Amino acid sequence: MPEQDAFSCIAADDDLLVLGKPAGLLCVPGRGEDKQDCLSARAQARWPEALVVHRLDMATSGLVLMARSPAVQRQLGLAFEQRAVHKRYVAIVDGLLPQGAGEDGGWQTIDAPIAADWPRRPLRIIDAAGKPSQTRWRVLAHDPPGWPGCTRVELEPVTGRTHQLRVHLAHLGHPILGDALYAGEAVAARAPRLLLHAEQLGLAHPGDGGWRTFHLPAAF
Repeated sequence: MPEQDAFSCIAADDDLLVLGKPAGLLCVPGRGEDKQDCLSARAQARWPEALVVHRLDMATSGLVLMARSPAVQRQLGLAFEQRAVHKRYVAIVDGLLPQGAGEDGGWQTIDAPIAADWPRRPLRIIDAAGKPSQTRWRVLAHDPPGWPGCTRVELEPVTGRTHQLRVHLAHLGHPILGDALYAGEAVAARAPRLLLHAEQLGLAHPGDGGWRTFHLPAAF
């Protein structure tokens, strides 16, 4: 079965759903009859009350949160707006990024404003007039198995701009493998899909306020 033909349920309770979205599947319907199949539609076939809280790019795989009532949708949406949801991604990028130093676990920060690239929408660009955008990152491994000359990185978006992780890594000169939008042809062709995966979500549960952390390892 092709990856985009399935999704996984990581957790489900009376308040929320935590789903695993495969690469190549839209989160919500797009324009046109050929873009109606999506994660939200598939989830609603099983949980009719399911409501979208946030999205991942079509090309990105990983954890997606859905609410099971309008009240919980509002509560979780506010948590995302207030940056109270902890998100971590993993990616494989072209080239060897430098290891971080210091007492912060090797974390480094990309601080570069992002704006819409209006002539080439929906692409984004780094622009001084854009919205403030920050991404924390650290090296997990150089030359990961199967990807010589590349770096496996962990990413923590501080802000949540469209295509932020992809734009920021390309800005560093280390685009994500398989990125058809922001990498050159050679780097885009090195992988059959975008090697970007939402691996961890942490949040205060809307029911009891207790902290929950959900994990879904990357397939790459």
